[in-house]
Amino acid sequence: MTRSGDFVDVRVQRSKAAVLAQTYELLSAGGIGGVSIDEVSRRSGVSKTTIYRHWPSRAALLVEACSTIGSAPPVPDTGSFGGDLVALTEALAEQLRSARWAAVLPSIVDAAERDPDLAGLHADLHARLMAPFDVVTERARTRGELAADRGPADVTAAVAGPLFYRRWFSREPLDAAFVTRVVEDALGHLGVQDSST
Repeated sequence: MTRSGDFVDVRVQRSKAAVLAQTYELLSAGGIGGVSIDEVSRRSGVSKTTIYRHWPSRAALLVEACSTIGSAPPVPDTGSFGGDLVALTEALAEQLRSARWAAVLPSIVDAAERDPDLAGLHADLHARLMAPFDVVTERARTRGELAADRGPADVTAAVAGPLFYRRWFSREPLDAAFVTRVVEDALGHLGVQDSST
């Protein structure tokens, strides 16, 4: 026998899940600008009053809907900084080619310029996606493969910058040959001599 409170909790969880799923669908289709509470309500079948009871603003709903996107790849340990960088760069390129967050991120970056809540979301998403690069960079500095004055920000700029440019600006393919060149250029720029690439 279930208590009425349990029934209410299940119903609340279901309606919240429906709202978040529809919000994410709208985000994927049209970016942040394509999400309205009216449309989320219509698609999810959850009233606007109920939506606002759980999320006091559109921004709050967007932050929660986006909070799970962009899972970081596992941290590789190939035995060399060059090998680790190849593995991470290939994984990032694959996500940029196929992951749903890659279509949503430009609108998050744009909205973050004007909304502090979305700026926080953008910062969290960036930190989550780049965390494995931080780990392999610190490991490389500890092993002496990378100069102490070269930090994670230098590494991610050298690698992610060209990938992001090609994905969102030139829109050229993120193929294996390009990824290899990006890593080779990054290692050269960072002063790393590594035969693993």
